[in-house]
Amino acid sequence: MKRPWVFFFVLGFFVSPLLAAEPVVLSGRAMGTTWTVKFIQPVSPLNPVTLHARISEKLEQLEQQFSTYRPTSELSRFNATPRTEWVTVSPEIARVAAAAQAFSQRTEGAFDVTVAPLVQLWGFGTQRRASPPPAQEISTARARVDWRRLEVRSGPPALRKTSPDLAVDFSSMAKGFAVDEIGERLRALGVDECWVQIGGDIKTVGTRGWRAGIAWPGAPGTQSPATVQVLELVGRALSTSGNANNFFQYEGRRYGHIIDPRTGEPVHSELAAVSAVDTTCATSSALATTLFVLGAEHGFTFAVRERIAALFIVRAGEGFVLKPTPEWPQVSLPGGR
Repeated sequence: MKRPWVFFFVLGFFVSPLLAAEPVVLSGRAMGTTWTVKFIQPVSPLNPVTLHARISEKLEQLEQQFSTYRPTSELSRFNATPRTEWVTVSPEIARVAAAAQAFSQRTEGAFDVTVAPLVQLWGFGTQRRASPPPAQEISTARARVDWRRLEVRSGPPALRKTSPDLAVDFSSMAKGFAVDEIGERLRALGVDECWVQIGGDIKTVGTRGWRAGIAWPGAPGTQSPATVQVLELVGRALSTSGNANNFFQYEGRRYGHIIDPRTGEPVHSELAAVSAVDTTCATSSALATTLFVLGAEHGFTFAVRERIAALFIVRAGEGFVLKPTPEWPQVSLPGGR
Protein backbone atom coordinates (compact mmCIF):
# COMPACT_ATOMS: atom_id res chain seq x y z
CA MET A 1 0.00 0.00 0.00
CA LYS A 2 1.01 3.59 -0.33
CA ARG A 3 2.87 5.21 2.54
CA PRO A 4 2.25 8.81 3.57
CA TRP A 5 5.73 10.28 3.12
CA VAL A 6 7.07 9.10 -0.23
CA PHE A 7 6.10 7.47 -3.50
CA PHE A 8 4.25 10.17 -5.44
CA PHE A 9 5.14 11.70 -8.79
CA VAL A 10 2.67 14.57 -8.75
CA LEU A 11 4.34 17.95 -8.86
CA GLY A 12 4.31 21.42 -10.31
CA PHE A 13 1.22 22.69 -8.57
CA PHE A 14 0.85 25.81 -10.63
CA VAL A 15 -2.44 27.67 -10.68
CA SER A 16 -4.50 28.91 -13.62
CA PRO A 17 -5.04 32.55 -12.59
CA LEU A 18 -8.45 34.12 -12.76
CA LEU A 19 -8.58 37.82 -13.45
CA ALA A 20 -10.88 38.45 -10.49
CA ALA A 21 -8.73 37.13 -7.65
CA GLU A 22 -5.52 35.38 -6.72
CA PRO A 23 -5.52 32.57 -4.17
CA VAL A 24 -4.32 32.75 -0.61
CA VAL A 25 -1.68 30.03 -0.05
CA LEU A 26 -1.16 28.19 3.22
CA SER A 27 1.24 25.31 3.85
CA GLY A 28 2.69 23.09 6.55
CA ARG A 29 3.66 19.55 7.48
CA ALA A 30 1.41 16.69 8.59
CA MET A 31 1.05 12.94 8.16
CA GLY A 32 4.75 12.61 7.37
CA THR A 33 4.68 14.96 4.39
CA THR A 34 3.80 18.50 3.32
CA TRP A 35 0.39 20.03 2.82
CA THR A 36 -0.77 23.02 0.77
CA VAL A 37 -4.09 24.82 0.68
CA LYS A 38 -4.89 27.48 -1.91
CA PHE A 39 -8.22 29.26 -1.75
CA ILE A 40 -10.10 32.29 -3.00
CA GLN A 41 -11.32 34.45 -0.14
CA PRO A 42 -15.09 34.28 0.35
CA VAL A 43 -17.26 37.38 0.65
CA SER A 44 -16.56 37.39 4.39
CA PRO A 45 -12.77 36.99 4.33
CA LEU A 46 -11.08 34.39 6.53
CA ASN A 47 -8.09 35.17 8.71
CA PRO A 48 -5.22 33.15 7.16
CA VAL A 49 -3.41 32.72 10.49
CA THR A 50 -6.53 31.41 12.20
CA LEU A 51 -7.36 29.17 9.24
CA HIS A 52 -3.83 27.72 9.20
CA ALA A 53 -4.20 26.81 12.86
CA ARG A 54 -7.58 25.17 12.26
CA ILE A 55 -6.26 23.11 9.33
CA SER A 56 -3.23 22.02 11.35
CA GLU A 57 -5.47 21.04 14.25
CA LYS A 58 -7.71 18.93 12.01
CA LEU A 59 -4.75 17.19 10.39
CA GLU A 60 -3.26 16.44 13.80
CA GLN A 61 -6.56 14.89 14.84
CA LEU A 62 -6.63 12.69 11.74
CA GLU A 63 -3.01 11.65 12.19
CA GLN A 64 -3.71 10.63 15.77
CA GLN A 65 -6.54 8.49 14.44
CA PHE A 66 -4.87 6.85 11.41
CA SER A 67 -1.13 6.75 12.11
CA THR A 68 0.62 3.38 12.20
CA TYR A 69 3.77 5.11 13.49
CA ARG A 70 2.30 6.48 16.69
CA PRO A 71 1.81 3.69 19.24
CA THR A 72 -0.94 5.71 20.94
CA SER A 73 -2.95 6.39 17.78
CA GLU A 74 -6.45 5.02 17.53
CA LEU A 75 -5.49 2.61 14.76
CA SER A 76 -2.32 1.40 16.52
CA ARG A 77 -4.33 0.63 19.64
CA PHE A 78 -6.87 -1.33 17.59
CA ASN A 79 -4.07 -3.27 15.90
CA ALA A 80 -2.45 -4.07 19.23
CA THR A 81 -5.53 -5.55 20.86
CA PRO A 82 -6.15 -9.30 20.48
CA ARG A 83 -9.84 -8.79 21.16
CA THR A 84 -12.33 -10.17 18.64
CA GLU A 85 -15.28 -8.23 20.03
CA TRP A 86 -16.49 -4.96 18.57
CA VAL A 87 -14.12 -2.08 19.35
CA THR A 88 -15.55 1.44 19.40
CA VAL A 89 -13.77 3.74 16.93
CA SER A 90 -14.18 7.29 15.66
CA PRO A 91 -16.66 7.95 12.84
CA GLU A 92 -13.70 8.81 10.58
CA ILE A 93 -12.04 5.41 11.08
CA ALA A 94 -15.34 3.64 10.47
CA ARG A 95 -16.01 5.60 7.27
CA VAL A 96 -12.60 4.83 5.80
CA ALA A 97 -12.83 1.19 6.86
CA ALA A 98 -16.23 0.83 5.17
CA ALA A 99 -14.92 2.39 1.96
CA ALA A 100 -11.84 0.16 2.07
CA GLN A 101 -13.92 -2.98 2.48
CA ALA A 102 -16.06 -2.01 -0.49
CA PHE A 103 -12.87 -1.52 -2.54
CA SER A 104 -11.54 -4.91 -1.47
CA GLN A 105 -14.73 -6.60 -2.61
CA ARG A 106 -14.75 -4.63 -5.86
CA THR A 107 -11.14 -5.64 -6.63
CA GLU A 108 -11.32 -9.22 -5.31
CA GLY A 109 -8.64 -8.52 -2.72
CA ALA A 110 -6.12 -6.60 -4.83
CA PHE A 111 -6.83 -3.73 -2.44
CA ASP A 112 -6.57 -4.89 1.16
CA VAL A 113 -5.95 -2.70 4.21
CA THR A 114 -5.14 -5.75 6.35
CA VAL A 115 -1.79 -5.88 4.51
CA ALA A 116 -0.11 -4.26 7.55
CA PRO A 117 1.87 -7.38 8.65
CA LEU A 118 3.46 -7.63 5.22
CA VAL A 119 4.27 -3.91 5.10
CA GLN A 120 6.08 -4.26 8.41
CA LEU A 121 7.83 -7.49 7.41
CA TRP A 122 9.23 -6.03 4.21
CA GLY A 123 10.65 -3.01 6.06
CA PHE A 124 8.25 -0.33 4.89
CA GLY A 125 6.72 0.34 8.31
CA THR A 126 8.35 1.41 11.53
CA GLN A 127 11.57 -0.54 10.78
CA ARG A 128 13.63 -0.77 7.61
CA ARG A 129 15.45 -3.69 6.05
CA ALA A 130 18.02 -4.13 3.27
CA SER A 131 17.15 -7.62 2.02
CA PRO A 132 14.01 -9.71 1.43
CA PRO A 133 12.63 -11.66 4.41
CA PRO A 134 12.78 -15.47 4.43
CA ALA A 135 10.03 -17.26 2.51
CA GLN A 136 8.60 -18.81 5.67
CA GLU A 137 8.19 -15.40 7.30
CA ILE A 138 6.42 -14.11 4.19
CA SER A 139 4.07 -17.09 4.28
CA THR A 140 3.35 -16.55 7.99
CA ALA A 141 2.63 -12.85 7.52
CA ARG A 142 0.54 -13.53 4.42
CA ALA A 143 -1.66 -15.89 6.43
CA ARG A 144 -2.61 -12.94 8.65
CA VAL A 145 -3.87 -10.88 5.69
CA ASP A 146 -7.53 -11.12 4.65
CA TRP A 147 -9.88 -8.19 4.32
CA ARG A 148 -12.84 -10.49 5.01
CA ARG A 149 -11.64 -10.87 8.62
CA LEU A 150 -12.28 -7.18 9.28
CA GLU A 151 -15.84 -6.08 10.05
CA VAL A 152 -17.11 -2.53 10.29
CA ARG A 153 -20.32 -0.88 11.43
CA SER A 154 -21.36 2.77 11.36
CA GLY A 155 -23.89 2.96 14.18
CA PRO A 156 -22.35 3.16 16.63
CA PRO A 157 -19.00 3.25 14.77
CA ALA A 158 -16.89 0.19 15.54
CA LEU A 159 -14.47 -2.32 14.04
CA ARG A 160 -14.14 -6.01 14.78
CA LYS A 161 -11.42 -8.54 14.03
CA THR A 162 -12.42 -12.12 13.43
CA SER A 163 -8.74 -13.10 13.88
CA PRO A 164 -6.85 -11.81 16.95
CA ASP A 165 -3.64 -11.08 14.99
CA LEU A 166 -5.29 -9.02 12.25
CA ALA A 167 -3.67 -5.60 11.70
CA VAL A 168 -4.86 -2.71 9.54
CA ASP A 169 -3.01 -0.04 7.56
CA PHE A 170 -5.14 2.72 6.00
CA SER A 171 -2.18 4.54 4.40
CA SER A 172 -3.57 3.93 0.91
CA MET A 173 -6.64 6.04 1.74
CA ALA A 174 -5.90 8.13 4.85
CA LYS A 175 -4.18 11.09 3.19
CA GLY A 176 -6.80 11.21 0.46
CA PHE A 177 -9.50 11.11 3.11
CA ALA A 178 -7.76 13.94 4.98
CA VAL A 179 -7.70 16.01 1.77
CA ASP A 180 -11.45 15.51 1.40
CA GLU A 181 -12.03 16.45 5.04
CA ILE A 182 -10.08 19.70 4.72
CA GLY A 183 -11.95 20.53 1.53
CA GLU A 184 -15.29 20.00 3.27
CA ARG A 185 -14.16 22.12 6.22
CA LEU A 186 -13.24 24.98 3.89
CA ARG A 187 -16.61 24.76 2.16
CA ALA A 188 -18.33 24.94 5.55
CA LEU A 189 -16.41 28.17 6.19
CA GLY A 190 -17.78 29.69 2.98
CA VAL A 191 -14.89 28.91 0.60
CA ASP A 192 -16.22 28.12 -2.88
CA GLU A 193 -12.91 27.69 -4.73
CA CYS A 194 -9.91 25.86 -3.31
CA TRP A 195 -7.04 23.43 -3.86
CA VAL A 196 -6.06 21.00 -1.09
CA GLN A 197 -2.92 18.88 -1.35
CA ILE A 198 -1.29 16.48 1.10
CA GLY A 199 1.81 14.87 -0.36
CA GLY A 200 0.74 13.75 -3.82
CA ASP A 201 -3.00 13.60 -3.13
CA ILE A 202 -4.93 16.57 -4.50
CA LYS A 203 -8.55 17.71 -4.42
CA THR A 204 -10.02 20.84 -5.94
CA VAL A 205 -13.35 22.39 -5.01
CA GLY A 206 -15.48 24.69 -7.13
CA THR A 207 -15.60 25.69 -10.80
CA ARG A 208 -12.15 27.24 -11.06
CA GLY A 209 -9.54 25.25 -13.00
CA TRP A 210 -6.36 24.36 -11.11
CA ARG A 211 -3.42 22.88 -13.01
CA ALA A 212 -1.32 19.95 -11.80
CA GLY A 213 1.61 18.31 -13.53
CA ILE A 214 2.55 14.62 -13.44
CA ALA A 215 6.29 13.90 -13.55
CA TRP A 216 8.15 11.06 -15.18
CA PRO A 217 9.00 8.30 -12.68
CA GLY A 218 12.33 8.99 -11.06
CA ALA A 219 12.16 12.70 -11.81
CA PRO A 220 11.24 13.91 -8.26
CA GLY A 221 14.29 15.15 -6.41
CA THR A 222 15.88 16.68 -9.49
CA GLN A 223 16.14 20.43 -10.01
CA SER A 224 13.64 20.54 -12.89
CA PRO A 225 11.49 17.39 -13.04
CA ALA A 226 10.26 16.51 -16.50
CA THR A 227 6.49 16.67 -16.82
CA VAL A 228 4.53 13.83 -18.39
CA GLN A 229 1.23 15.64 -18.65
CA VAL A 230 -0.63 18.62 -17.28
CA LEU A 231 -4.17 18.30 -15.99
CA GLU A 232 -6.74 20.95 -15.23
CA LEU A 233 -8.70 19.81 -12.20
CA VAL A 234 -12.17 21.28 -11.74
CA GLY A 235 -13.88 19.89 -8.65
CA ARG A 236 -11.94 16.63 -8.93
CA ALA A 237 -9.20 14.68 -7.15
CA LEU A 238 -5.91 13.26 -8.42
CA SER A 239 -3.62 10.62 -6.90
CA THR A 240 -0.53 8.86 -8.23
CA SER A 241 1.02 5.59 -7.08
CA GLY A 242 4.43 4.12 -7.83
CA ASN A 243 7.66 2.76 -6.37
CA ALA A 244 10.20 5.33 -7.55
CA ASN A 245 11.12 6.69 -4.13
CA ASN A 246 10.43 4.15 -1.38
CA PHE A 247 12.31 0.94 -2.11
CA PHE A 248 15.43 -1.06 -1.42
CA GLN A 249 17.64 -2.97 -3.86
CA TYR A 250 19.01 -6.43 -3.29
CA GLU A 251 21.10 -8.46 -5.72
CA GLY A 252 20.12 -6.25 -8.63
CA ARG A 253 16.36 -6.25 -8.00
CA ARG A 254 14.28 -3.36 -6.71
CA TYR A 255 11.76 -4.08 -3.95
CA GLY A 256 9.18 -1.30 -3.67
CA HIS A 257 6.91 -0.38 -0.78
CA ILE A 258 3.63 -1.25 -2.49
CA ILE A 259 2.80 -4.81 -1.46
CA ASP A 260 0.53 -7.14 -3.39
CA PRO A 261 -1.64 -8.64 -0.63
CA ARG A 262 -2.40 -11.65 -2.82
CA THR A 263 1.26 -12.74 -3.16
CA GLY A 264 2.70 -11.27 0.01
CA GLU A 265 5.50 -9.58 -1.94
CA PRO A 266 6.23 -6.11 -3.34
CA VAL A 267 4.65 -5.45 -6.71
CA HIS A 268 7.12 -6.34 -9.48
CA SER A 269 5.97 -5.42 -12.97
CA GLU A 270 6.70 -3.19 -15.94
CA LEU A 271 4.29 -0.58 -14.56
CA ALA A 272 6.28 2.40 -13.26
CA ALA A 273 3.42 4.59 -12.03
CA VAL A 274 -0.29 5.13 -12.40
CA SER A 275 -2.44 8.21 -11.80
CA ALA A 276 -6.17 8.20 -11.18
CA VAL A 277 -8.81 10.92 -11.10
CA ASP A 278 -12.11 10.76 -9.23
CA THR A 279 -14.57 13.02 -7.47
CA THR A 280 -13.13 12.28 -4.01
CA CYS A 281 -9.49 12.01 -3.03
CA ALA A 282 -10.00 8.97 -0.79
CA THR A 283 -11.28 7.16 -3.87
CA SER A 284 -8.58 8.40 -6.27
CA SER A 285 -5.95 7.35 -3.73
CA ALA A 286 -7.38 3.85 -3.37
CA LEU A 287 -7.77 3.56 -7.14
CA ALA A 288 -4.14 4.49 -7.79
CA THR A 289 -2.93 1.83 -5.35
CA THR A 290 -5.29 -0.80 -6.74
CA LEU A 291 -4.29 -0.19 -10.34
CA PHE A 292 -0.61 -0.33 -9.48
CA VAL A 293 -1.08 -3.65 -7.69
CA LEU A 294 -3.05 -5.07 -10.63
CA GLY A 295 -0.30 -4.06 -13.06
CA ALA A 296 -0.12 -2.63 -16.55
CA GLU A 297 -2.29 -5.25 -18.26
CA HIS A 298 -4.85 -6.31 -15.66
CA GLY A 299 -4.97 -2.85 -14.12
CA PHE A 300 -5.68 -1.22 -17.46
CA THR A 301 -8.41 -3.77 -18.25
CA PHE A 302 -9.99 -3.13 -14.84
CA ALA A 303 -9.79 0.65 -15.28
CA VAL A 304 -11.41 0.54 -18.72
CA ARG A 305 -14.17 -1.77 -17.49
CA GLU A 306 -14.84 0.44 -14.47
CA ARG A 307 -14.63 3.64 -16.57
CA ILE A 308 -11.81 5.08 -14.45
CA ALA A 309 -9.86 8.10 -15.68
CA ALA A 310 -6.31 6.78 -15.33
CA LEU A 311 -2.87 7.19 -16.87
CA PHE A 312 -0.47 4.22 -16.82
CA ILE A 313 3.26 4.92 -17.21
CA VAL A 314 4.79 1.66 -18.42
CA ARG A 315 8.47 0.82 -18.70
CA ALA A 316 9.59 -0.01 -22.23
CA GLY A 317 13.28 -0.71 -22.65
CA GLU A 318 15.19 2.38 -21.49
CA GLY A 319 12.11 4.59 -21.60
CA PHE A 320 8.41 4.75 -20.80
CA VAL A 321 5.13 4.45 -22.69
CA LEU A 322 2.00 6.35 -21.70
CA LYS A 323 -1.20 4.33 -21.66
CA PRO A 324 -4.31 6.42 -20.89
CA THR A 325 -7.80 5.01 -20.44
CA PRO A 326 -10.57 6.42 -22.65
CA GLU A 327 -11.72 8.67 -19.79
CA TRP A 328 -8.27 10.22 -19.24
CA PRO A 329 -8.30 12.68 -22.19
CA GLN A 330 -11.37 14.24 -20.60
CA VAL A 331 -9.24 15.54 -17.71
CA SER A 332 -5.92 16.29 -19.47
CA LEU A 333 -5.23 19.57 -21.25
CA PRO A 334 -4.97 19.60 -25.05
CA GLY A 335 -1.53 18.38 -26.03
CA GLY A 336 -1.12 16.83 -22.59
CA ARG A 337 1.88 19.03 -21.69
